[in-house]
Amino acid sequence: MLHTIRHGSDTARPPLLIVPGLFGSARNWGVVAKHLSSDRLVIAVDQRNHGDSFRSDDHSYPAMADDLAEVIEAEGRPLDVLGHSMGGKAVMMLALTRPELVHRLIVADIAPVTYPHTGTNEALIAAMKALKIDDLTTRGEADRRLAPGVPDPATRAFLLQSLELRDGPVHWKLNLDALQGNMGRIVGWPDPLPAGARPFTGPTLFLYGGTSRYLRPDYRPAIEALFPKAEYEGIAGAGHWLHAEKPRETEAAIEAFLSR
Repeated sequence: MLHTIRHGSDTARPPLLIVPGLFGSARNWGVVAKHLSSDRLVIAVDQRNHGDSFRSDDHSYPAMADDLAEVIEAEGRPLDVLGHSMGGKAVMMLALTRPELVHRLIVADIAPVTYPHTGTNEALIAAMKALKIDDLTTRGEADRRLAPGVPDPATRAFLLQSLELRDGPVHWKLNLDALQGNMGRIVGWPDPLPAGARPFTGPTLFLYGGTSRYLRPDYRPAIEALFPKAEYEGIAGAGHWLHAEKPRETEAAIEAFLSR
């Protein structure tokens, strides 16, 4: 089963499952998860090929949805489910194929569409694979070495959260080969959908960064064909990484939707 980090205690409110995006982990959502756990259990996962979860050559959305179904089934009741970016596509697939497991759905800054294959993610993977790590002792030195391949400091800081410096030999807590080999699937969306998939008719919030281009207005017909109760809310001043750029505003929007 996927590796999980639990925050708070079980209450009468449904637990919230948080599913990170590409290169992300349960730890990346730690502060947001802790704040949201004041009156409910919050469970954040490492997706397959990320963090402390298992490795697999299959990084398809049906496979990721099955992973999430296993986590929810272990809890013994439907959960509220939140997914960001790649995690948003995984939770959409879960809701379309196993709707009985999803109480309410929040999709953060992604749509059920295929995105242009720009090569940006492949360039990040190439930079991580090229990084000389065997003699690293500090994250500062790792940051210096990664800078030529990843010029943006915020992106480097995010990626380096998945570089393990303490537990045994220095290593990436990402299956870079599998992610590289599955990038077409990751930026894509299954067409046709798996057999048995059907529109999810439960409450659904599409949360997006106000300056992001991942949830464009012209994607709404595709969203509403699959999620007829879709609502939309933008976080002003936030880009794609809305939970990192505007965490308090993102938390407030999540809590308001789940408290209805």
